[in-house]
Amino acid sequence: MATFRPGDAVPVRRPSTPTHRAALVAGVALLGLLTACGTDHGTASPPQKLSGTAEPASGDKTTDATGTGAAPTGSLTPSAAASNSSSSSNSSSTGSGSSGGTRCHTSELRATVGANNPGAGQENFPVVLTNTSHRTCTLRGFPGAAFVDASGKQLGPDPRRSADTPTTVTLTPGRSALAGLTFSNPGISGAKTATPASLIVTPPDERDPLKVTWKGGEVPVSGNASSVSLTVVRAGNGA
Repeated sequence: MATFRPGDAVPVRRPSTPTHRAALVAGVALLGLLTACGTDHGTASPPQKLSGTAEPASGDKTTDATGTGAAPTGSLTPSAAASNSSSSSNSSSTGSGSSGGTRCHTSELRATVGANNPGAGQENFPVVLTNTSHRTCTLRGFPGAAFVDASGKQLGPDPRRSADTPTTVTLTPGRSALAGLTFSNPGISGAKTATPASLIVTPPDERDPLKVTWKGGEVPVSGNASSVSLTVVRAGNGA
């Protein structure tokens, strides 16, 4: 606190008036204008880059807690996305995914059912898939199979899959692979039977089926020991 002696003039604080405030604002504006005009050589200062104006590469306009507009965790910048796409493409063309490009498609195959090879109360039919295309293709795993009547209604449950380990079978044009279709003789097992009109066969990893006329007689569709078993495809023509 200031100390005043007798005879000193007491300073008087004048109230701030609108005119006084306007003068202060004008002075600040003039100072900013002079600063923006640049250096003594007349070159303009580069504009200041403010943070928080750029959107993330993903297009997500959500800002983080600091308001900087950072991209969400896990999103890729355009260059990173291009690099990732290139890596995926190279991997699919040169790595383990290359077999997908050589897979036999339904339109390239013909399905047939070979002769029964019974044994020990079992009926064993080879389901044969033959490459009818002009290229080499591959089959791997289990085909789909279902017995159907003349109207297309399925008879009995889907076949069970055996415990075989899948292997890749390479088919040059005209070559075949087969899967074993096995069930207990209904006359021995006592299972309820039906005589299918056709066997529907779907190649491994395909959705479109092939229809084969069934000439193998009665098959089990319900009751004891009615299960039908199907193996993975392997090289062979069922002859």
